[in-house]
Amino acid sequence: MRRRLVISYLLLMVLVLIALETPLAATLASRETERVRADRLADATRFASLAGPALRGGVPGPLNNELDSYDDLYGIGAAVVDRDRRTVVASASWRPAPGTRAALDVALSGQQASGPESVWPWLDGPIVVAVPINDGGEVLGAVVTTTSAATVRRTVTTWWLVLTAAGLLAVLACVLTAFGLAGWVLRPVTELDVVTHEIAEGDRNARVQHRLGPPELRRLAASFNNMADAVSDVMDRQRAFVAHASHQLRNPLTALRLRVEELGTTLTDPDGRTEHRLALEETDRLALVLDALLTLARAERTENLRVTVDAAAIAASRVAAWDPLARRRSVTLRLAVGDAPAYARTVPTAVDQALDALIDNAVKFSGAGGEVTVAVRHGDGGTSLEVRDTGPGMTASQLDQATERFWRAPEVQNIDGAGLGLTIVAVLVDASDGRLTMRPNSPRGLSATLWFPAPPDAGDAPPAPSDGR
Repeated sequence: MRRRLVISYLLLMVLVLIALETPLAATLASRETERVRADRLADATRFASLAGPALRGGVPGPLNNELDSYDDLYGIGAAVVDRDRRTVVASASWRPAPGTRAALDVALSGQQASGPESVWPWLDGPIVVAVPINDGGEVLGAVVTTTSAATVRRTVTTWWLVLTAAGLLAVLACVLTAFGLAGWVLRPVTELDVVTHEIAEGDRNARVQHRLGPPELRRLAASFNNMADAVSDVMDRQRAFVAHASHQLRNPLTALRLRVEELGTTLTDPDGRTEHRLALEETDRLALVLDALLTLARAERTENLRVTVDAAAIAASRVAAWDPLARRRSVTLRLAVGDAPAYARTVPTAVDQALDALIDNAVKFSGAGGEVTVAVRHGDGGTSLEVRDTGPGMTASQLDQATERFWRAPEVQNIDGAGLGLTIVAVLVDASDGRLTMRPNSPRGLSATLWFPAPPDAGDAPPAPSDGR
């Protein structure tokens, strides 16, 4: 943006310089040419006053010496011609030049002639001046001079070079000033862009300096900071409310469950016992929802702190932790990982919690006789952890909605769960600058892949300890 602003300033400056210096350059060329033409007209007029007797008597007299001296002194050829265009007297260097005939036609008609109007650096023609010789109102002939325009061209070229140098200096000054001015104007905008990206990446404490740039942009920066403070405060309040509500509801929910359990001893009717069992299941389900909401609030509140972990070691620990439940449900849980560490750079506990949610879903939906495989490998500049199952899987439309809060597929509404597991995984992965990819497994089931970036010093730094949940 700064480059475009400087180019616009520079273009405006160049247009102004062209508008000012072009007429000035033309004026300088015309003035220098006019000065030389005026001198030659004065000289030719003096020769014309001396040429009258020569033309009347046919005797050159002192005119011949005058023209020779003039030629020797100034190097300007001059000649006197009669009304029939015959040369009466001429200096040694006199040679007819282009434009001489036209100038003589004007002079023999009784008027002075001189040309060209302006000498330009790219033209090499001479300056021709012709003055009529009058005697009592009768034109007897004309005096014509031809002056080389080289001196005038050099003078005009010098002036034009001076103007060009002045213009270049002005352009340079304009560029330097434009860069400074553009930097002053755009510095708040640049900082606003940087801070906006930082906030979008999760740094909600980033703010813009509101004491830079013009007053309008200062007000914009202050308004942006106020907006960022308000948004951050609202998000903090929202997450705090979810966390506090989830936490505070656990105690009355626990008390409610105890009371419902105590009622079971007093129930003798089979229908009552069935309703009692369903009530206990609903309280357990509500407890799971509150736990998931609390976990989600904590995950969303996680700052951009990064730790280096050994994803392979964490995967092994989580498979070992979930293996008893998998065996109880007749599900085979396998681990495919190499001997070398697989370092990843994530927010704290991201790998642990994400694997817990994915393995829980895989074991839950695979059913008896199913298989769940957790694979760890390097690739794409980071570490990938894939959880594959042989459950019912999801359709393409269901995969698009899987990370929405409280969403559950219609056919699994009666299975335990709050619909927040994949949402928590997506939040943790996004906070770690990673990726969550889900696709159908072959021949059936679901494949969920977590990718986390590798740390710059993956080969040297030891991994941070995991919480080992």
